[in-house]
Amino acid sequence: MANTQVNPTRMELTKQKKKLVSAVKGHKLLKDKRDELMRQFLDLARENMELRLKVEESIKKANTIFVVAKAGMNTETLTTALMATKQKLELNVDKKNIMSVDIPVYSVKSKTANPNDIYSYGFAFTTGDLDDAVTSLADIREDMVRLAQIEKSCQLLSSEIEKTRRRVNALEHVIIPEAQKNIKYITMKLDENERSTQIRLMKVKDMMLEEAHHYKEK
Repeated sequence: MANTQVNPTRMELTKQKKKLVSAVKGHKLLKDKRDELMRQFLDLARENMELRLKVEESIKKANTIFVVAKAGMNTETLTTALMATKQKLELNVDKKNIMSVDIPVYSVKSKTANPNDIYSYGFAFTTGDLDDAVTSLADIREDMVRLAQIEKSCQLLSSEIEKTRRRVNALEHVIIPEAQKNIKYITMKLDENERSTQIRLMKVKDMMLEEAHHYKEK
């Protein structure tokens, strides 16, 4: 049912028509935005799935190598070897705008003179398995940073998609139908008022004719 609280005037009719035009235009723009966000989200989601499987598999292999390394070394030597760190890394966070959503862009920069020097311990009391385990983790560092970036981006895009979807639904199922019903209601009332005015004018005309000619039309 139309909102009967609106004033059935021509000014209100013009206002409701402008509201409808703006709502229809906004609805189209928001639908386009939602579709593009969904496309971007699905691309990232596919990459996220592939990268997560790769990272999890690499971490699993690294853990297996660590278990082997631990079996060949005493606990104290292993703990001492891994306590100090030689690599100094700097995480830079930038932003990239996708359809008004600022998603993060992570990059890792080594602050160590030799970025390939990843071993913080001497080789005299450690095994080659420990070297392999450290190397395997260092090899997936970039993938892990990329995975964190993608997962955060997916979260932000998902939130924006939900907000956009609600706005699209509000326009499609509430605002646009309400404006259309108000326009129909006002138009009907104006037509009714116009017919009433015409009838009154015809009656006034009949009364004037009767008074002027002392004649009443049958």
